[in-house]
Formats: sequence, structure tokens, C-alpha cells
Amino acid sequence: MRVEALEKVWVDKSRYDNAEKLYYEKLSDVAKPNSCSLVSEIAKAREHLQNTLEKIDGIKLEPCANTEVLSRIAALEADAKEFQQTFQSILVRLSKLEAQLSSNKANAPALVSNANAKADSKNDDDDDDVDLFGSDSDEEDAEHARIREERLAKYAEKKATKTALIAKSSILLDVKPWDDEIDLKVMEAEIRKISLDGLLWGASKFVPVAFGIQKITISCVVEDEKVSIDWLTEEIEKIEDLVQSVDIAAFNKI
Repeated sequence: MRVEALEKVWVDKSRYDNAEKLYYEKLSDVAKPNSCSLVSEIAKAREHLQNTLEKIDGIKLEPCANTEVLSRIAALEADAKEFQQTFQSILVRLSKLEAQLSSNKANAPALVSNANAKADSKNDDDDDDVDLFGSDSDEEDAEHARIREERLAKYAEKKATKTALIAKSSILLDVKPWDDEIDLKVMEAEIRKISLDGLLWGASKFVPVAFGIQKITISCVVEDEKVSIDWLTEEIEKIEDLVQSVDIAAFNKI
């Protein structure tokens, strides 16, 4: 019995109580600053909202202190006033012009009648000055006709004596022989025998081609209306015993 009684007795209870007390005290110390900070934040938020609402309710427009803007507004007002005055003066001038136009329209028939009367009187004066016999005017007309005829005669004479422009062409021909045994001087003489009104032969020279063969380069002047280039080349090619080919090296209008 004694042993069982001892087992039911909590000998270290005071130690456990003390430890539990310390544990809860520490918990309370940790929680206090957090709660205080949260409460203070909530109070600050409420105060901020309250102040904001009070500012919104008490908003008032303050006068603008910008002198530059005020000066611009004053300048615009002055310009508007000046424009209004100018517009009023224009309206006054328009009304005066309308009145003047209406008065001119009213006086127009009288002016037209006066002008017609002056024109009639001038025509009468001109009729009075007309020379019915026409002695002076006939002499003047005859003099003008004589001068005109003389000028026409001089122009016709000048036109008749003026030589007409003749279209000419300067041609440079390359005439090649068959071989190097052909005498180029004889071939040139045969070429120059070709004659026609409007054809004038010029200078010539012998130009080496290749392998000891030479060609004749000869110039001529032709009148376009009298001599055809095709006819001239065909005539040279008719010297078929000496001439192999004829080429136009240069062609210029004169």
C-alpha cells in the first residue's frame, strides 16, 4: 500500500509548473509587439483615409499665380478686341460702298444718254469734215500704191537673183582590188572616168590592207538631187576586172 501511494505522488510538479509558466510568458512577449504594430498600422490607415476624405470635401480652386499665362490671356483679349473693332470698320465701309453702288446705278441711264449724245455730235462733226470730192485722199492712195508696187518689184527681183541652196554630200570610198598584181593607178584612172553632172572627184591615196595588197581611198562630192550613191557604187563595181568591192568609209552632208 505504501509503495502504491508513493507512485501516485507527483514529486516534481513544481518544476513542471515553473516550466509551463516560462513557456507562456515567452509566448506572450512575442505576440505583444506584433499585435501592437498591427494595431498601429490599422490606426494609421484609418487616419490617412480620414484625412484624404477631408481634403476631397474641402477642395478649393486657388488662383493661378503664373504671370506668363495671365499675360498671354490678356494679349489674346486685346487682339480679340482689336479684331472686333476692325471688323466693325469693314462693315461700315461695305455699307458705304453699297450705298455708292446704288447711287451709281441710279445715275447710269443719264450717263449713257450723255455719252450717246456726245457720240452723235462727234459723228456729225466728222461728217462735216468729209471731203466729198476726195482730192487729197486720192493722191495719198495713189502714192501708197506706187510705194507698194516698188517694194514688191524689188522683193521679186531679189528673190529671182538669189541662188537656191543645193544639198551636197561628201563621200569617202574604199575600193579594193582583186590581188596585189593589179595596178592601182590604172584602177584609179578608170574610176575617175566615171563622170556625171553633180559629181566631183577629190583626193585619193593608197592604203595597205594585208599580205602586200593595197586599196584606194578616194573622196568625192555629189549633189544629192543629181547623183545617187547607189548608182555611183554600181558604176565603180562595173570595172569588174580591177575592182573587187566598194565600201563607203565616210558620208557627210554639206
